[in-house]
Amino acid sequence: MKMFYCYSKCSTCKKAKKWLDEHNVQYNSQDLVVQPPAKEDLLKWLNNSSQPLRYFFNTSGQHYRQQNLKDKLPRMTNEEAAKLLSADGKLIKRPLMVDGDKLTCGFKEEVYAEKCSH
Repeated sequence: MKMFYCYSKCSTCKKAKKWLDEHNVQYNSQDLVVQPPAKEDLLKWLNNSSQPLRYFFNTSGQHYRQQNLKDKLPRMTNEEAAKLLSADGKLIKRPLMVDGDKLTCGFKEEVYAEKCSH
C-alpha cells in the first residue's frame, strides 16, 4: 500500500491528494509534521535513492533557511540527514509518496501519473 506523507496546510499536498483521489489511487496518509517518518525509514530511503540529498529537503521552507542547511547539506551524511528529517517534518519536501522502494518528493502530475497510478 502506498504511503502518502503530507502536511494538511500545504497547498501542494492538497493538489496531490486531490489527484490521487480523482485517479482512484489507494493510499494511507500520514501528517509528516505531526508524525514524521522514522529515522530508520528515512535512512533506508536515502541510501536506496539515486537522488541527491537536496531532493528530500524543503529548500524553500523557513526551517531549512533558519538552520542554514544550504551550506551544511553538501557535507552531510545520509545518517545526519535522516536524523534531521525525522526530527522536523517541515524539513521534508512534501508531499512524500512511498510505494515499496519507489519514492517521490513534491508533486508533479506527470510524475504521479507514471509512478503512482499502477
